[in-house]
Amino acid sequence: MMIKNIKLVCVLLCIATLYSCDKYLDIQPVGQVIPRTAKEFRALLAEAYNYVPEDRGLAAFRSDEMLMDASLATEDLNSFKDIWIWNDVSASETTTSFKWREFYRALFTANYTIESENMIEEGTADEVRQLVGESYMLRAYVHFLLVNLYGEPYTHCDPATSKAIPLKLNSDTEAVLTRNTVGEVYSSILSDLVEAEKYLNVDKWELGYNYRFTTLAVNALRSRVYLYMGDWAKSLEASEAVLSVNNQLVDMSSSTILPNEYNSSENILALEEVMNAQYVRAAKVATSLWKLYGTGDLRKSKYFKQVTASNIQVIKGGSNQYRCSFRVGEIYLNAAEAALMTGEAAIDVARENLLTLVEKRYTANAYATKEAAVNAMGRDELLQEIYNERTRELAFEGHRWFDLRRTTRPRLEKTFGGTSYVLEENDSRYTIRIPSEAIEANPGLAN
Repeated sequence: MMIKNIKLVCVLLCIATLYSCDKYLDIQPVGQVIPRTAKEFRALLAEAYNYVPEDRGLAAFRSDEMLMDASLATEDLNSFKDIWIWNDVSASETTTSFKWREFYRALFTANYTIESENMIEEGTADEVRQLVGESYMLRAYVHFLLVNLYGEPYTHCDPATSKAIPLKLNSDTEAVLTRNTVGEVYSSILSDLVEAEKYLNVDKWELGYNYRFTTLAVNALRSRVYLYMGDWAKSLEASEAVLSVNNQLVDMSSSTILPNEYNSSENILALEEVMNAQYVRAAKVATSLWKLYGTGDLRKSKYFKQVTASNIQVIKGGSNQYRCSFRVGEIYLNAAEAALMTGEAAIDVARENLLTLVEKRYTANAYATKEAAVNAMGRDELLQEIYNERTRELAFEGHRWFDLRRTTRPRLEKTFGGTSYVLEENDSRYTIRIPSEAIEANPGLAN
């Protein structure tokens, strides 16, 4: 037992010292002891929250919403160009890496906290249960991010046979992991959401602590998980459960706060700084995205800054102010898509959810025109409009790449320095390769 404890202390210390403190997350050092008290486990879990990388933002470079050209700094080109052109096989050594290891560090802490439920001291029963509930949520969310980076899209594979990522459901640091199927990972995610719901008892955290999971975050994640699975009825049910608690949308005609800011009324979970400062510096807005914003769309000038005709910069990111993992605007769009896909009987529900969002994003005159157009749309046209609205509304929030993966997986083409690069329809590169260093450490991950 003593050897095991010493090993655990070493693991916890390594984790605690590898990352600097983030004031936003109010992280305090865990110390050179195995955590015992609720306060110590809260500090440990805060560290784990900070491990969750900005890989949804990094994946955005693979989508069609970003433009890279020779005007960018050499450092940024060296860091992101190969990701942008889907050059995974022969990427430069300077290319930024997706943070596989950090995901599993977060999972270690989540698992250790779950396993320690009956040993946590000096905390109320509700405090302990909240810690365990957040850990189940963290485990579910991390596995969800991993399976959508490194596994085939649920809707474009046989989930029962398609291998994805290793599930990590305990704190054993010596276990040799093998890849689970897409279906197994999703089943585990849904199971963890059920467990989280049993434990969580905080409905809303005060600002600055709203990176922590809440009761509302359970259905927000369910809404997205079921959408990605194509389980439309359950996605709609979860979306409506969220909106019954919080349906507040930022009115962009009057608000100085963007919807994806951590202190926005829309924010449900302010965990990830999806577009960090380096990503924003390297990110120009693709022409195709810019053209999607029509006359009277208030987001065009509030999301972006047009420097020149070919240089359009992102405003909605680059600092802790823009921490957002789930927000109400996404939930309305999830509900609209899910309702439409359930069948003709729910087409009016789809329109209603879409227009509720759109009304807060356009001038009055532009909204009147948009409302008339949406009400005249048939099913197929309306579905495309929902997809377009997701692209406009959620731009540079880490959704576009995953939306492309789960829907049409279209052909994409990019040009740099006169050379064209193509991602073919249904290209295997819609799924990111497991890092070579992970495979070297565990050859079983190659299969």
